[in-house]
Amino acid sequence: MGVTSAQQAPQRARMGPWRFVVWFGTVSLLADFVYEGARSVTGPLLASLGASSLVVGVVTGAGEAAALGLRLVSGPLADRTRRFWGLAVAGYALTVVSVPLLGVVGTLWVACVLVIAERVGKAVRSPAKDTLLSHATAVTGRGRGFAVHEAMDQVGALVGPLTVAGVLALTGGDYGPALGVLALPGAAVLGLLVWLRARVPDPEAYEREITPPSTASGAPGGRLPTAFWTYAAFTAATTAGFTTFGLLSYHLVERHLAHTAWVPLLYAAAMAVDAVAALATGWAYDRYGPRVLAVLPLLSAAVPVLGFTHTVTVAVAGSLVWGAAMGVQESTLRATVADLVPSGRRATAYGIFAGVVGAASLVGGALTGALYGSSIPALITVVAVVQALALILLAVTRPGRAQARR
Repeated sequence: MGVTSAQQAPQRARMGPWRFVVWFGTVSLLADFVYEGARSVTGPLLASLGASSLVVGVVTGAGEAAALGLRLVSGPLADRTRRFWGLAVAGYALTVVSVPLLGVVGTLWVACVLVIAERVGKAVRSPAKDTLLSHATAVTGRGRGFAVHEAMDQVGALVGPLTVAGVLALTGGDYGPALGVLALPGAAVLGLLVWLRARVPDPEAYEREITPPSTASGAPGGRLPTAFWTYAAFTAATTAGFTTFGLLSYHLVERHLAHTAWVPLLYAAAMAVDAVAALATGWAYDRYGPRVLAVLPLLSAAVPVLGFTHTVTVAVAGSLVWGAAMGVQESTLRATVADLVPSGRRATAYGIFAGVVGAASLVGGALTGALYGSSIPALITVVAVVQALALILLAVTRPGRAQARR
């Protein structure tokens, strides 16, 4: 007897979990192509429209605050409505529409609104996107799945700025074509999302297949596990003691260790290390569990030791170690959240987690910046103490991890 079209439809609507991860990674690659390309020239673009340094600082700072802080709203909203695909598509659409428009507006205030709108788009989509991805990584391995996604993400973060720089060089600094060309990968983002949603309308099915029904989702309105809050404290500590690339590059230029033109190339190299570190720690996480995360405080403590020396090669090594730490932060840290929190509350957890990271990043930037101006040895010592505290918090988190190994 033949199979009816109705019976075939669910099969056509599914794909293997690894294919889902890779296709979602492609979406992120193209989206990073778009918004990292724009962010690489946001300051000069606003300045060309008459912005002062204060305006540039306020607008870009407000954008980053929106990108992280608004996830405290979008995360719970995703859990309540269960409209993960809708929020992901809406967030990506806001970003990929805002960026090309930046190249054609001629008014400063409109450009400022668009810069912030692009960051709001990231806030809208991120908790939903991470939750969708977490379902497939339940099968592929949390660490490996998030690591592959992060590595593909970084490819876009490299190609976007390089493309914008190339078009600017060809057009004599015309921002219109340089940002307009980003509409092409932006359109591809939306097309791929619509196609992926049609193929996998319910990614949570991946996780339901391997998780007992009693623990598969949890109550959308339930409390977050205690282990999550301890883990968030660990993340806050290691992030608060993390030196920014801005401060590392400031040291290189101000101490005449490197010319300003070399800084973007060093950043690109750090992003390449980011991708490799994400893949390495992601695979190790699935094999050895959360103990792998102990490498993050160690890397973070090493950054100022190497980065703030007066030897070029050692200082450059510090920036590359910074890239390795970023790879762990952007992949394996997010993977662990999915293992600690049931899917019914996972988007909320990702929203809160982003808020913690954002607040700790602000503290870390202010702390390391202030200490750098007064005493580099004091900076190194304080960072080491903070990272030691982070290691203790990680040790406390591990025993409470609900799903340490599948």
